[in-house]
Amino acid sequence: MEMLTPERQEMILQMLLEQRVVTIPEFVESTGASVSTIRRDLIELEKQKLLQRVHGGATTVSSLSYEMSYTEKETQNQSGKQLIAAYAASLVGEDECIFLDAGTTTYQMIPFLTGRNVTVVTNGLTHLEALYEKDITVYVTGGLVKDKTRTLIGRGAMTALSQYRFDKCFLGTNGVHPENGYTTPDPEEAAIKRQALLRSNESFVLADRSKLDKTTFAHIADLTDAKLVVDHASSKQLTAYKKLTSIKVVDS
Repeated sequence: MEMLTPERQEMILQMLLEQRVVTIPEFVESTGASVSTIRRDLIELEKQKLLQRVHGGATTVSSLSYEMSYTEKETQNQSGKQLIAAYAASLVGEDECIFLDAGTTTYQMIPFLTGRNVTVVTNGLTHLEALYEKDITVYVTGGLVKDKTRTLIGRGAMTALSQYRFDKCFLGTNGVHPENGYTTPDPEEAAIKRQALLRSNESFVLADRSKLDKTTFAHIADLTDAKLVVDHASSKQLTAYKKLTSIKVVDS
């Protein structure tokens, strides 16, 4: 017997509560409804601000201060992040000193830096072993360990950064918006990113497609302050962002 619409939509919301991100095939399998019916449900529930549609499914509506864990971020848009990382690494020249921000997209740059004589400063705990294994000279900032994102933040990290100057910095972000700029949920992480940006000759923000037109709690910088590298952007988004910054789309 086919579920009634309220019953089916309640199941959709319960699945999102349990999993945070659910694909359309998963909804179809659990509810027994058709793909077109699920899509109509998702459109209706999004209008009610009960979920957010994403490519191929839906996710929960997040508050401005919500942040996924490092492990959750690792599973998001991996192919897009690798495309971004490969291009970003190609921008690094021999004998350069760079800041590599904590995060899953910047982490993907490390294999592409292999064999080059570069010096890396990072506040990402996950980056350390990978950089060491690739025989890359690495300095770590120190500071307070933020367990959820495996990031070093706080006064110690800020003091360490004040001692350096960089040829380039590569920063992650949670939101990219024409008016609100680059943002992240944690003000302390935003301060670290901003400090690195101010101490770099060139600054790049690496953002997969899910970050575009999004805003989170803490402001890092305006779009004009750093070049943007993304894996995809619509023609409307390209037009908007090109007015404010240099944007590189690496979608193949």
